[in-house]
This record gives sequence, C-alpha cells and structure tokens, in this order.
Amino acid sequence: MPEITLVQAVNDALKEEMRADDDVVVLGEDVGVNGGVFRCTADLVDEFGEERVIDTPLSESGIIGAAIGMALYGLKPVPEIQFADFIWPAFDQITSEMAKMRYRSGGQFTCPMVVRTPYGGGIRGGHYHSQSPEAYFTHTSGLTVVVPSDPYDAKGLLKAAIRSPDPVIFLEPKRIYRAPKQDVPADDDYVVEIGKAAVRREGTDFTITCYGAMVEVAMKACALAAEKGWEGEVLDLRTLVPLDEQALIASVTKTGRLVTLQEAPKFSGYSSELSAIVAEKAIDVLEAPIRRVAGFDVPFPFTLEHVYMPHAERVLKAVEDVMTF
Repeated sequence: MPEITLVQAVNDALKEEMRADDDVVVLGEDVGVNGGVFRCTADLVDEFGEERVIDTPLSESGIIGAAIGMALYGLKPVPEIQFADFIWPAFDQITSEMAKMRYRSGGQFTCPMVVRTPYGGGIRGGHYHSQSPEAYFTHTSGLTVVVPSDPYDAKGLLKAAIRSPDPVIFLEPKRIYRAPKQDVPADDDYVVEIGKAAVRREGTDFTITCYGAMVEVAMKACALAAEKGWEGEVLDLRTLVPLDEQALIASVTKTGRLVTLQEAPKFSGYSSELSAIVAEKAIDVLEAPIRRVAGFDVPFPFTLEHVYMPHAERVLKAVEDVMTF
C-alpha cells in the first residue's frame, strides 16, 4: 500500500475512473500538457490523449458551460477551475443550469459532472488565491458539496463523486495538497460514501466540527485541550451537502458542547448552519453556548495570513469558553 499525498490521490482517482469508463473526460486551464497548476492532472494527457484531457481557453464560464453540455449528452466531465477564487465567472452556469437541470427537466435530464477546484489559504496566495467559497454552493439546491481532509478520503470521495448521477462541487484544500502523506490502496477499487461524516478523534467533553485543512487544526487543538484534562471529539464532516446530521447530533449529544471550525469568514458561514441545526434539534443537551471559530469578515490578507487563518490556539480559546461556561 503506497504512501501518497493528496495531489497523488486525486491523480490516481482520475486515472482509475478514466480507465474504467471511457465517458469520463477532464477539461480546464493547463490540465493537459502542463498537468495542472498543482500537478493534479499530471500525465493524464499522455495516457488518455487530448480528446479526453482538454486544455481550454482561460474562460471559467466556457469550461463549465461546455462541461454541462457534455454531461447532458452522456459524458462524465470533470472540469477543473484552477483556483476556487476564479469560479465566479461560472457561478451562473453552476447555480442556474448545472444545479437545476434535473429539476427543470422533470427528471428527463441529469447533469453528472464534478467541478474540482483547490480552495483555502495556507500557501501565501493573497486574496485572489486563498478564498473559501463553500457556503455559496451549499446554499444551492441540486449541488453536492464535498471537502476531503486527507489522501485516502480524497481518492475515495472523488471516485464516488465521478460515479454520482448528479453534479458535485469537489473542494480540494490546497494547504494540505502535499502534506501529510497517507497509505492509500493502489489496486483496491474503493469509494468513500458521500454524505457520511467521520469521527477523527473520540472525546467526551466537547465536539469540534471541521472539514478540509481545518481537521488537522482541530486535532492539534484537542491535543492542547487534553493537557488541561479536557477530551475533545473531532467530527470531520467530509460532505457539506448532504450533511450527516445524524452524526452531528450524536456527537453533540455525547459531549454536550460544540465548537465549530471553518476557514471561511464567520458571518453567514457554513458553521452557522451547523449551529442552527444543533440549536433547533439538540439544545436540551447543550451545557454551554456554541462557539464558532472562523476566518475574519475581511478580504483574505497576504502578509497576515497566519493571523487570519484559524490555528490551534484560537480553537483552544473557544474550547476554554465552552468548558468553563
């Protein structure tokens, strides 16, 4: 079982699905000869050719529009948006067409496609290469939104997404593209079920919900909390829509306290929805107010990236708040 990075896991998933199904095609800016800006599509064009690995013009709306047409006519396109920050020119195509095709056609047409895009900070990319736009897409009915946190899940979730009959937004946390490495089966045709959260750390005193690169931050915060005698549970959501609500309520019921963690700005963020669900359905088990740890409600900074992005000490402060309430 090889030890690989998240980049390699994505690459392996694409190769395996393209070998298994001739209808799977990849398209986007520099995905072919160059292998993608992060090399997630490296060597694909050598094996599958330019008809299935398509270098497109610099036009996000054109990339997604073309992919929608491909999906409607029987292909399974996997378009790449080079950075999530560049996705806005295609926002109308995604939310008005891709997401609504099954509904508007009364089930006559589906739109089986996966929009892959790296998101988030951690590489000193500044405010045009570091944003976390997941909340925009979780607000749109018809979209599945997936965020892996390690190489094993990245491969299994991407394979499941490509096989899905409906459109998926697949957000890849570029901060952890190349670290850490993980043992991932090379020959085992496994998938990770979409819509199922994973408990990364068992705990009894408080729950931290997280996804993507924030899982590692949550784990470090729990290690710091353990030094104070508090045992935290880390719930990696993995899929934002559909949410594993059962796992969320079960964890909070066990611990009685909730800290939500996201890299995106706090106001109207995805964690706010988690907080509302718990407040509506499990308020009787809460022993303290819910605390949200998130990015700040400002443009993503360049020089102060380390201040903007949540870190273990900020999460620990929220843990202290709920434990000493």
